[in-house]
Amino acid sequence: MGYSRHAKRVMVLVVGGVVLVTGAALLVLPGPGLLLVLAGLLILAREFPAVERYVDPVRDRAVQAAEESVTSWWRLTGAILTGLALFGAGVAWGLVPELPLSGWSTGSGLILSGFILYGLLYWSYRRVRAARAAGAEPQR
Repeated sequence: MGYSRHAKRVMVLVVGGVVLVTGAALLVLPGPGLLLVLAGLLILAREFPAVERYVDPVRDRAVQAAEESVTSWWRLTGAILTGLALFGAGVAWGLVPELPLSGWSTGSGLILSGFILYGLLYWSYRRVRAARAAGAEPQR
């Protein structure tokens, strides 16, 4: 293997590992944890074929969790309120210097998380609605 091939493998390992660890942290913190775990696994599987066997089970569970988030009125309301809280927290962290880690770098990350949450809710809602219109369960 040449130097560039080693460098590419190390880069994939670092980026995939960071995304995977961030997703694992977001499994217990607010955020799209399973989706980031899936993204990390997909990145790692490009260079490390042994990781591929974990992709399908995580993909199935991530899609199932996304669909479950829009099938209940309570879950959907909770997700919408969480998105609003992320937007509010992002603005607060951007404007209030007394908050820990204050600034627009933290605030914009929170706001971006809110947009990601709403994008995922929209995707999940359309997927579930289309499956119901076709008279079938959503595909996993």
